[in-house]
Amino acid sequence: MECPNKHGLMALKTMVKEADFRGKRVKYRAQHFVCPECSIEADDLNLAAANQKALSDGYRSAVKLLTGGQIVEGRKRLNWSQEDLAKAANVGIASIKRWETGQIQTKAMDDVLRNALYGKTTCADPYTGNRPLSLPRIKLVLGRFSSLLGRKMLKSPTDKLLYAAKYLWYGDMIAFRETGQGMTGATYAALPHGPQLNNYRDLVPLIKDADETEAEPLSEHEKRILASIAKTFPGDQKIYGAAHKERAYTEKKHGELIRYTDADSITAL
Repeated sequence: MECPNKHGLMALKTMVKEADFRGKRVKYRAQHFVCPECSIEADDLNLAAANQKALSDGYRSAVKLLTGGQIVEGRKRLNWSQEDLAKAANVGIASIKRWETGQIQTKAMDDVLRNALYGKTTCADPYTGNRPLSLPRIKLVLGRFSSLLGRKMLKSPTDKLLYAAKYLWYGDMIAFRETGQGMTGATYAALPHGPQLNNYRDLVPLIKDADETEAEPLSEHEKRILASIAKTFPGDQKIYGAAHKERAYTEKKHGELIRYTDADSITAL
């Protein structure tokens, strides 16, 4: 790489750096092109990505999460492919790829990965998104959508959630695809009118009576997911039509439960 100050070629150097990241002072090993004359540092795209991964792994080490390298080493020790690990952990293969290349997993998902890699039985459930069902959190998510869309999601105790369930489904599925964990723990079935909460008739009055203040607060990542869904589907008919076209729905028989690992096939978001 040429020095931007026109001093000629820069040399590739490895150095230990420190940075504040997610409230932690993190040490990590980085590589930069350095000008021998003016000492300016620069990265190309590949170096920038590698340095970002090194920072991510430095943080994960500091807070005692598995690093990307440790995840790779763990599955290779078992002679597993990324798909094998995804099946053992009940997550999508896209999540495994992201965690191995730098995305930071939650503590809950780190526990699931450790259980899968070290031979312990995991309680992860492919139909609940690796989270116990929380009616207060369903109500919290619906309330967030109501604020984003400017209309009520849960209209009455007799509401069948015809459209609201589609927003919930996308929220849970995209969260699972990106983090390895759904938002609500809800189970979804492929019904004639699209993806729907399983046993929704029984759940609707319970959701309406739930106290959302008892729910685990939404993370910033989850809020961004919900905002993206609301922006993509500002109208009920748009999300209704999109959900009916997703392979995660179309490839299921009516009444069949939808696995969260099918989130990898979602194309609308």
